Amino acid sequence: MTQQLETQLAITINGDRVRIKDVPLTTTLLDFLRLIGRVGTKEGCGDGDCGACTVAVVGVGVDGKPHYQAVNSCLIPLGSMVGREVITVEGVANGKLHPVQDAMVKLGGSQCGYCTPGFIMSMFAAYYDGKLDDVAVEGNLCRCTGYLPIRRAAQAAAAETPCDHFSEYLAEADAELMPYCFTEHGQFYRPTRLREVLELLRDHPDATLVAGATDLGLELQRREFPVLISLEAVAELKTLVQTDEFVEIGAAIPLSHIETQLHGVFPCMDEMIHWFAARQVRNRATLGGNIGTASPIGDLPPVLLALDAELKLASLEGERVMSLSRFFQGYRQTDLQPGEVIQSVWIPKGITPGAAQRLSQSYKIGKRGTDDISIVAAAYVVDLDSEKRVVHARLGYGGVAATPIRATAVEEFLVGKPWSMDTVQQAKPMLYSAFTPLTDLRGSADYRKMLVANLFEKFFVEFAAAAGVEV
Repeated sequence: MTQQLETQLAITINGDRVRIKDVPLTTTLLDFLRLIGRVGTKEGCGDGDCGACTVAVVGVGVDGKPHYQAVNSCLIPLGSMVGREVITVEGVANGKLHPVQDAMVKLGGSQCGYCTPGFIMSMFAAYYDGKLDDVAVEGNLCRCTGYLPIRRAAQAAAAETPCDHFSEYLAEADAELMPYCFTEHGQFYRPTRLREVLELLRDHPDATLVAGATDLGLELQRREFPVLISLEAVAELKTLVQTDEFVEIGAAIPLSHIETQLHGVFPCMDEMIHWFAARQVRNRATLGGNIGTASPIGDLPPVLLALDAELKLASLEGERVMSLSRFFQGYRQTDLQPGEVIQSVWIPKGITPGAAQRLSQSYKIGKRGTDDISIVAAAYVVDLDSEKRVVHARLGYGGVAATPIRATAVEEFLVGKPWSMDTVQQAKPMLYSAFTPLTDLRGSADYRKMLVANLFEKFFVEFAAAAGVEV
């Protein structure tokens, strides 16, 4: 990689090129904005939960064109924003209030105003995508105004057709990320080819990989990261291939892209991505990151386990493929070897030979709807033959063990059994005793055990009509 000079490291903020100087690139974008006087962007929780820090970043949309994307600036390392265009709340007015600002003023969408900049920026990004609805602001928390006037403001702004300098800019913008490396105040690399990533890992074996930073971003102010290698510009990690037999998803593709491009292909994935987190997080979070962190409460691993997903792992020695069910070795431990990266996730599309029907769904139980850690996550795939007998079963769970895990003994029990309430009732005691979850502030071990069993019954009841069986 060609090292860029310090004077070349800059971010365009509200149309102004702002140099990054004497600031570690592990500084969060939020802290940098406030350091340079853009204090309209607020810090609420610092964890990506409340949306007060929301800004818009110009990035590549699902259609391959530049789009404004709402993101949580409290989670993003400054190094990830080098060369990018950022819009903050100070930059949306152009001689007069922006339509989303105007609607919030006229319809009383603000009281104390602390959360308002975040709402404005989420609405701003959605305004230019033509998707200004409740989902656009699901990641923004308001403590005093009440959501009804905010929803009315969004509906009013959505009725207008964007036609201003922001929409004109998008028509000509270039959102391609350029490679660079920086070796002062900590090393930060943003390669564009997989080979470069692997060579960097060879030269810096203790480096930390970062993609969307929605997980790592929580640690930026709590620990040091001497070497960071960003994956978000690596072409080989951002491909999505779909055939009649399988889907292969690049490890660095944002979840918001997967949500759109694969909608309807895997129902259990559709459901879990919806509850995964708010739009700001889904615009940055990646499938590879959710797997690589090896969190026992990661939302998507139970879904991928139920779908019999496989991982393609790359190193300088070549590639290897392994089942996701063998990838997790222990708490935050994986089979990833030194110098390896997750390149892609491979998911088969077909149902089991001899099966006539597939039933599939996922569930996430948490304190809040979106944007919360799960108490228990579950995903089910059951294939039935023409006589309504189970020929294939996968039951994936999160939050009940040191790793995401399948209930393999129950899967084996189900095969050959009639898909009936009697079979489910026989399986429930087995599910209740299948795992040894912990008790914590979100739920007791006994509660989690009950969820493991009861969610499976819920799955049966919800899909009994579709399966053509009686409850």
